[in-house]
Amino acid sequence: MKTARIRSFIAGALMANSAPHIATAAAGRRHLTPLAGAASGPVVNGVWAVMNVAGGVLLLRADRAGNVRRWDDDLLAFEAGYLVFAAWMAGSERILSPNRN
Repeated sequence: MKTARIRSFIAGALMANSAPHIATAAAGRRHLTPLAGAASGPVVNGVWAVMNVAGGVLLLRADRAGNVRRWDDDLLAFEAGYLVFAAWMAGSERILSPNRN
């Protein structure tokens, strides 16, 4: 059970990370990614977003094959991962401004 919670937490963080990259790709702007640094354009951001979503989905599906069950505490772990990552990103954008020209 503990590993499922950890996977759910990490999946939430990956999903949170995908959101600004999806928005960046849709808006046609630049946003920092590990793939191409500060010069990452919309296509690179789209690719990075897809990679984050895919990683999150894979983590959530890891040991669920054929076993349909309720979210229970895994949903809380997912939401905590999402919120922690989103808060960290908002704080780092405010303090470090890595995506401003």
